[in-house]
Amino acid sequence: MNKTLIVAAAAASFATVAHAQSSVTLYGVLDAGITYQSNVQTASGQGKSRFSMGSGIDQSRFGLRGSEDLGGGLKAIFTLESGFNIGNGKFANGNGGMFNRQAFVGLSSQYGTVTLGKQYDATQDFLAPLTATGSWGGTYFAHPLNNDRLSTNGDVALNNTIKYTSVNYAGLQFGGTYSFSNSTNFANNRAYSAGLSYQYQGLKLGAAYSQANNAGLSTSGAVNPTVDTNGNAFGIQGRTRTYGIAAAYAFGPAQVGAAWTQSRLDNQTNGLGTLRADNYEVNAKYNLTPALGLGAAYTYTNAKQNGNSTHWNQFGVQADYFLSKRTDVYAQAVYQRGTKGAGLGASIYNGNVNAYPSSKVSQTAATVGLRHRF
Repeated sequence: MNKTLIVAAAAASFATVAHAQSSVTLYGVLDAGITYQSNVQTASGQGKSRFSMGSGIDQSRFGLRGSEDLGGGLKAIFTLESGFNIGNGKFANGNGGMFNRQAFVGLSSQYGTVTLGKQYDATQDFLAPLTATGSWGGTYFAHPLNNDRLSTNGDVALNNTIKYTSVNYAGLQFGGTYSFSNSTNFANNRAYSAGLSYQYQGLKLGAAYSQANNAGLSTSGAVNPTVDTNGNAFGIQGRTRTYGIAAAYAFGPAQVGAAWTQSRLDNQTNGLGTLRADNYEVNAKYNLTPALGLGAAYTYTNAKQNGNSTHWNQFGVQADYFLSKRTDVYAQAVYQRGTKGAGLGASIYNGNVNAYPSSKVSQTAATVGLRHRF
């Protein structure tokens, strides 16, 4: 009898230990906003105002994140994350997948982390957090047409990807990705990236490079085709490259930052040729109180395509008030002014490339909303 009790107690103890060594967390963001957008071009070419309700400045999403202690400092980890439109409950990003933002599994140790699946590349990991769109600003602060893919609202995560991320070495961290084409033609629709970041006290620095080859030539490859409500916005690129560097500095309740990125879309189909876009951003945020934050950002983008040039000036401001640690209300406005050079006018990014282009050279998007994190 005593032996039975001892065995039962030991089994219960081991079960408790095993349970304590693994965990699964449900997390997410629910963001509902009402947006006004000016000069939206209709089928007749006229400009009309558009009012809409849906996910506000962040893409609403939910996910599962878990880990298991395998012993000796080694852990198994996974993430499954899905974006959706809170206005109608439908999955977002237009790729038909349930876990349309991230879906990966991997191993983590003192030597770094290796993950496999659908995941973000080095530009989103190392550059985006130092920009307005990748930190406090949200979707509408993305650079024109999200040409450098720094906003994760949209189908920007790469398929079939293996990623390595180092541990933090006294503020220095680096990593890289390789995304398979899953095709007999090895070079079609594959991608790779590399990046690094450094932090010392209030200073943060980041740099990254990414490249995708023949994106869109295979439906099972690394990059899902970039389309909008009118079809393919850029055509199919023979090669897409993004470079960038960024810096941010926090002092007291304030933070300032700057970023430069360059996107090159080479050998596009549909007669669009080659497009090169340089983005220059400055941003700042100031917390008036622990609950109230104010932010502003300016981006100048210069683009050249087939010998033609165009440019955009984009200004954005935001006020964000936290009702609690998890719930906030916000109001923001973004104004963009462009030219009609290269056939591209103003079009503030909302998660779909060029979905609601302006009938004129300017456009405004203003949003008020409620956001809850769990």
